[in-house]
Amino acid sequence: MTTTAPAREPAVRKDPPGAARGPRRRPGRLRRVTLPYLLLLPALILELLVHLVPMVIGVVMSFKELTQFYIRDWGTAPWSGLDNYKVSVDFDAPVGEALLHSFLVTVVFTLLSVALCWLIGTAAALCMQDTFRGRGLLRALFLVPYALPVYAAVITWVFMFQHDNGLVNHVLHDQLHLTEGRSFWLIGDNSFFALLTVSVWKGWPFAFLIVMAGLQNIPKELYEAAALDGAGMWQRVRRITLPSLRPVNQVLVLVLFLWTFNDFNTPFVLFGRGAPRAADLISVHIYEASFVTWNFGTGSAMSVLLLLFLLVVTGVYLALTSRERTGRRARTGPRRTEETADV
Repeated sequence: MTTTAPAREPAVRKDPPGAARGPRRRPGRLRRVTLPYLLLLPALILELLVHLVPMVIGVVMSFKELTQFYIRDWGTAPWSGLDNYKVSVDFDAPVGEALLHSFLVTVVFTLLSVALCWLIGTAAALCMQDTFRGRGLLRALFLVPYALPVYAAVITWVFMFQHDNGLVNHVLHDQLHLTEGRSFWLIGDNSFFALLTVSVWKGWPFAFLIVMAGLQNIPKELYEAAALDGAGMWQRVRRITLPSLRPVNQVLVLVLFLWTFNDFNTPFVLFGRGAPRAADLISVHIYEASFVTWNFGTGSAMSVLLLLFLLVVTGVYLALTSRERTGRRARTGPRRTEETADV
């Protein structure tokens, strides 16, 4: 007779009646939470040292009568209050009049440069959408001005704008005979057009790169449906491409505006320390007010005024674009865009 022993149940560990159960320890959870902040810590420290600390010091300097007599120990400079700001905004005085002229020149220059950069970059991106032989090589060549170091690129343009042996005068006067004589491009009124040319030349590849990336997100089915409906090239661009690129263009225009308005390297390398009056951008003007006349208090006040102006412009621009996006979403509802629905 065979007997089968009953299976033994596994022993269950029972805690004592008075023992308290604590939370389970997860040693890897704390590490996962703190690791991203530890990786960001060096960048935050560098941002604090490179941007925020000098910004605070500049604001403090704008309230001091800081000249060359106190440059060794600027903390001992006497407190001037709002006198530096009053001098800067007194447009009837020489300092305020020069600052106002520089501001107006910078505004006109920035608007023209941003508009041309966006127009050329968008046109080039649209032309590069179709597949053809050599498209990759052309894309790489278009990005060369943006990839070159600023100093190397601008110094090359300095040689090209030379009066006697520059390439620009050689082409315009000697070959095409468009001018009566060799023009001065780095002095006088022509300096504004020389500065605008260099700024557009090195800025439009960035617009080309951003717009080309935005075009990749537009479905090709929209263009195919529009072509079947008989829409021409300009209608497809106006009703599909531009509305779809509106969020990209809003960020692109803002970035180009801030970069161009604050550009210091291009005019400084192109003209040297003393820029011509026609190309007196506000960044170079503040540099001359600070490091040429040794009036760091007035220069700091001008910098603070420039910062406030850019903050106001950026805030108004973001508010208008945000309101526009909200209103467009309310009008279109679940549809993608009004223009796309029309197609």
